[in-house]
Amino acid sequence: MASQALPEGAAHRKPPSATLALTELGRALFELGTLPLASPLLMAAKRGDGHPVLVLPGFVTSDLSTTILRRFLTTLGYDAHAWELGRNLGPRAIGWEGEKLIARLEAIHAKTGKKVSLVGWSLGGVLARQLSRRRPDLVRQVISLGSPFAGDPRATNVWKAYEFLTGQRLKDADTQAQLRESEAPPPVPSTSIYSKGDGVVAWQNCLEPECATTDNIEVNGSHCGLGVNASVLYAVADRLALPEGEWKPFERKGLKALLYPSSGHVH
Repeated sequence: MASQALPEGAAHRKPPSATLALTELGRALFELGTLPLASPLLMAAKRGDGHPVLVLPGFVTSDLSTTILRRFLTTLGYDAHAWELGRNLGPRAIGWEGEKLIARLEAIHAKTGKKVSLVGWSLGGVLARQLSRRRPDLVRQVISLGSPFAGDPRATNVWKAYEFLTGQRLKDADTQAQLRESEAPPPVPSTSIYSKGDGVVAWQNCLEPECATTDNIEVNGSHCGLGVNASVLYAVADRLALPEGEWKPFERKGLKALLYPSSGHVH
């Protein structure tokens, strides 16, 4: 699980604008600050069934960044787990074959005896989708937050930093193979939550291909605030509450139609 050539068929897209990138921190802090105001929405979120959820942080961040998300899931009744692999530096954190992340998934499954839902933020979502391909027998569903798993891997404002900090080169043959694999739907139900206001990655690269077990949920917000965005938290709770084996697309009726501008699959 360890990309300057593109995978075959990848669209040439530019990274988000400088305006979006430079306003990321301020917008993320605003989203965090509005969480108390959104408490009525979050209190209305569906309760969990106690199954385990493994939460993966974004590029260069650690479990600290997912604290609020995990606490929210615990409050709803889920068995939320941190990934416990330090900062997310891609293969340097999970192992060049993904062995450390696979071991973490296996340990949670062995302890609980239940399939594990995976929630990954940005790079964490990319890794979660790949993890589901390695051990689909242990994964219940995948939810990615602003994860650029498709298209041109350079359509992000951090791809050079990614190469420098992870040691993984976009032009390497094995990385190219992983990129091609990443664009296909995972072998388990999968939902992508994304924002057209993302200042880090091109939102078009975060869209799940259309099939019977995928969905795309658009929210308003920044990339760095996805883990503390009330509409994201509510959508994650909605997806996790689906009974195992009874996956269906996200419903956008009533108030939801105002909060979630996308009607589902976007082309």
